[in-house]
Amino acid sequence: MTLDVPRGGGARYWMTGLNPAAKLLAALVLALGLVPAVDAVTGGAVLAAVVLTVPFSGIDRRTLVVLGGPFLLMGLSSGAVNYLYGEHGLEGAVGAAVRLLAIALPGLLAAASSDPTEMSDGLVQKLRVPERPAMGVLAALRLIPLLAHQWRTITLARRARGLEAGYDPLRVASLFFGRLFALLVRSIRTGTLLATAMDARGFGTGPRSWARESRWRRADTLLLVASVALLVAAYAASWRLGTLVLLFS
Repeated sequence: MTLDVPRGGGARYWMTGLNPAAKLLAALVLALGLVPAVDAVTGGAVLAAVVLTVPFSGIDRRTLVVLGGPFLLMGLSSGAVNYLYGEHGLEGAVGAAVRLLAIALPGLLAAASSDPTEMSDGLVQKLRVPERPAMGVLAALRLIPLLAHQWRTITLARRARGLEAGYDPLRVASLFFGRLFALLVRSIRTGTLLATAMDARGFGTGPRSWARESRWRRADTLLLVASVALLVAAYAASWRLGTLVLLFS
């Protein structure tokens, strides 16, 4: 899985040129900074600002919907639970949903707009992450398309054998979990082979050289400064409007 950035992509691919380590740090700053605030205004201001950067992330709409769909469902379900069982009614429900989305979206954009190899380089060279977990992240991202291909293969193989659910919902669930178990077995086998191959090549046995240098540019520093400024502005706006509600207040 590599990020395909065309030459001369312009402003649409602006975020892909940033260092992945800087993007992950900015997402972490926003996530940790939003933990104390449970009102809708603080999270909503951050979420609105992050949404405005989506057209410059280089992520197409289909990918954004597929990757962001689960987080949207999580936000809606969190809001529904807080509305039904929380103490702050609709306001608390909206605040919980917006806060979750504002925490999740920056991390999603940081991961989806970064090349996996460049991300592992940035984790080790700039954030000083140990090589083993960094290589594990790279291997996991590289294996995602393989798992998707294996899922399609399992589905087509079972269909060729006549294993169809028809209109029976119980049969659909049974076949789904059967395919899921088969994919789990295949992923374990693939992971075992990959781990053996990496050990045979000496991964994690000592200091390593890097073919590519992870560069930290001025734009990366500005991104971190902008993330802190965004948090300060969101808290200031919420306090000025009188809507600021802290977690343990």
